[in-house]
Amino acid sequence: MAIKYLKSSVGKRKTSVARLYLRAGSGEIIINKKPIDEYYLRPTSKMLIRQPLELVGAAESYDLTINVRGGGLQGQAGAIRHAIAKALAELEVSNRAVLKRAGMLTRDARKKERKLPGQPGARKKYQFSKR
Repeated sequence: MAIKYLKSSVGKRKTSVARLYLRAGSGEIIINKKPIDEYYLRPTSKMLIRQPLELVGAAESYDLTINVRGGGLQGQAGAIRHAIAKALAELEVSNRAVLKRAGMLTRDARKKERKLPGQPGARKKYQFSKR
């Protein structure tokens, strides 16, 4: 028998994409088939992921299954946070105002700027010599 999910959502940050499946439960978070404590070692990353849940007071109410691809660990944590916030906002209308005020529903559009032709990097210039 298939597991019944309450809500699914997608979150993005830089080049990371997180697909989230949310169901009623006890607060278990599984990322790429691993528990959150095994996938993330930094406490700041774990805190970033749990922020939307704690903000609406649902930290122990839902089980989350997350598939995340692309980017590094910090970008993935941002994508997961975005996906969780979107799912919670869709699930209950009262959550939307709280999450919106905290800025969690807005996708962070900042990405690495590409290297430009005739320059060593995106912003850096070659040394200028007048003579």
